Amino acid sequence: MNRVSAYHPGSPSVLPEVIAGNSDALAVDQQVPGAIVDAVMAVDEPQIYIDSAQIVPVCRHLKEAGFVRLAGITGVDWWPRSPRFEVIYLLQSLHDKRRLRLAVRTGEGQEIDSVTSVWRGANWYERETFDLFGVVFRKHPNLERIMMPADWEGHPLRKDYPVHGHKYSYRDE
Repeated sequence: MNRVSAYHPGSPSVLPEVIAGNSDALAVDQQVPGAIVDAVMAVDEPQIYIDSAQIVPVCRHLKEAGFVRLAGITGVDWWPRSPRFEVIYLLQSLHDKRRLRLAVRTGEGQEIDSVTSVWRGANWYERETFDLFGVVFRKHPNLERIMMPADWEGHPLRKDYPVHGHKYSYRDE
């Protein structure tokens, strides 16, 4: 990934070079000033980092701007780096055939607001990210495990999760 270094969050007139010409990023910066905190070129498109406190207003604006499909939400564990996690939001505009990748950095034990008020389909994506990484989504309507048994200990996609897994007996079920 190409890291941007000359950007100062909160300065609405100067966006990271990677997204300086991106009309969607410019609109976000204008509608929700200070929400963009960084940007990198990730694989085939820019990844825009959003201040965790601003994720819902940014998503609401982007949905109104045509990004009506939430294609997915996932997590990345950068352990031992701090903040440890990134939550990635994959958005699509079906009308214009555009894609946008948002990311929020969060530390262990910190919470992120749920975007289920913007896209109902975020429900299961957020539950999966909670279940496998342990990221908590505040104001989620039903934040409980979806992939692992309810009494499972730990979060299997964390980098510090034991490679062999925890011992678990399915005989009792």
